[in-house]
Amino acid sequence: MRIGILTGGGDCPGLNAVIRAVVRLSTDRGHEMIGVRDGWKGLTEGVFAPLGRREVSGILPRGGTILGTTRTNPYKLDGGVEAVLDHLAEQRLDALVAIGGEDTLGVAARLHREHAFPVVGVPKTIDNDLSGTDYTFGFDTAMTIATEAIDRLHTTAESHNRVMVVEVMGRHTGWIAVMSGIAGGADVILIPEQPISIDEACDDIRRRHERGKDFSIVVVSEGYELEGLADAGEQDEFGHVRLSQRGVGDALGREIEKRTGFETRVTVLGHVQRGGSPTPRDRVLATRFGLKAADLVDEGRFGQMASLQGDRVVEVALKDATAELKTVPPEWYGVAKAFFG
Repeated sequence: MRIGILTGGGDCPGLNAVIRAVVRLSTDRGHEMIGVRDGWKGLTEGVFAPLGRREVSGILPRGGTILGTTRTNPYKLDGGVEAVLDHLAEQRLDALVAIGGEDTLGVAARLHREHAFPVVGVPKTIDNDLSGTDYTFGFDTAMTIATEAIDRLHTTAESHNRVMVVEVMGRHTGWIAVMSGIAGGADVILIPEQPISIDEACDDIRRRHERGKDFSIVVVSEGYELEGLADAGEQDEFGHVRLSQRGVGDALGREIEKRTGFETRVTVLGHVQRGGSPTPRDRVLATRFGLKAADLVDEGRFGQMASLQGDRVVEVALKDATAELKTVPPEWYGVAKAFFG
């Protein structure tokens, strides 16, 4: 078989580990691997690269993706879907492994449903918001980076008696904020799923000060719906506002200082959460996902996605895995809220 592989959407640690696993197992079985450059853009424009054991040698600990990535959506381009199908035929590709999050795999699921596209999915997102799998690779690394940042901010917050606001990634869900906030001992956590008011957050901070705690750590997801903050700005091809232009952390910091009178500083972690080497857990999970994807392709089980269920890596239907987002349940937020104020 000739098998293509692409990485789409935002980059994250662990992508190269998946590529390596798929290539190693598939080539051992006699299949030929073809790299698709820059996600779905590579299939719409016909940009490919050879992908063999030499190309994947030594990439296990590397962050990012050797194939490049974009947020291109072929369904938003004139003739985009037709171009994808034409290039699939021109390259004589028998299958495609698509590694991505809700948007990338949503395109894959739709292509499979509408055109019997021979695709297998691998779930990737630092947001951990893809249903159908307990965890996505990339999340553990992002959570670890955010936790380390919170730990470091604790010392400077306590030294200066300040409120420290930490803005972390999370467009629609607050998994990074909740998990890193719990691990880092945050005093207030604000996420899209639990729209508490600024006044409630300020009350928690005041209670800490009344008990003699002169500093506080506030963690906020970038997608948190802050009252009075409009969702204006440039959108990508999947209709998402670029949250880097939204500035929820800065706006929240100003409001906290205004309403409480406590000196407040803001740290926006941004893309540092996506960068660098994957944690051991993400390396192992990404490798297991890659091996499962190679098995699914070898068996011709298209329209499926590798998924972590408990400790087992199994297959689930792409259409089910992309049907809805996996949000933070109330009981998880309850764990974090037990330590507010």
